Amino acid sequence: MTRLIAWTPVAGLVAGTAIMAFHPGVAIAEPRLSVPIPFAQAAKYTIDPQHAGIYFEIEHLELSKVTGRFNKFNGKIYEHGPDLTKARVEFTAEAASIDTGIGPRDDHLRTADFFEVAKYPTLTFKSTGVVKKGRGYVATGDLTIKGKTRQIAIPFQHFGPKKMTVGEDATRIGIRCEPVVLKRSDFGVGAQFKLPDGTLGASDEVTVRISFEGLLDK
Repeated sequence: MTRLIAWTPVAGLVAGTAIMAFHPGVAIAEPRLSVPIPFAQAAKYTIDPQHAGIYFEIEHLELSKVTGRFNKFNGKIYEHGPDLTKARVEFTAEAASIDTGIGPRDDHLRTADFFEVAKYPTLTFKSTGVVKKGRGYVATGDLTIKGKTRQIAIPFQHFGPKKMTVGEDATRIGIRCEPVVLKRSDFGVGAQFKLPDGTLGASDEVTVRISFEGLLDK
């Protein structure tokens, strides 16, 4: 009985700690990784390459899909308050950083047969307008590859801004773009090779997926 009485305060402490840990409310000492903050009247964000990606997918021989990415890129996002129709973005990727996971194939993609990176080292996108659509937005702009410019539309969702409170002193936004289908022939990237039976060696259509976080410039 004496031993049971002695353990009672300890049991109460354990139970109280458990309630604080698993209760749907928030414990007083719980750290916050980030907190939402209002939009600034004028803000410039730099794309964080550690939390961003440009991925593409192309059909091979009408059998499978080959995937790849560009490993080196940079960009800026300019916002003016919560009205994102006033926002604009500039984005540049280094063509030579193309990466499909197969060295010889990547080397071929860098030649004049495809991206001709020695003559055209970058791929660029500059927005010309943003409109609200449903729960997200659509950015239209000029995409330039191999010296050829075409206007494209990129549907996207915007997240943030959020102020980071643990690990870094920074404000971040997030952009998640819906898949966009481009045609290689619009930019002169690769020929339309066909087998004798008419099967395409690689599809003209390329699906591109983009997602990134932006860090507020100080």
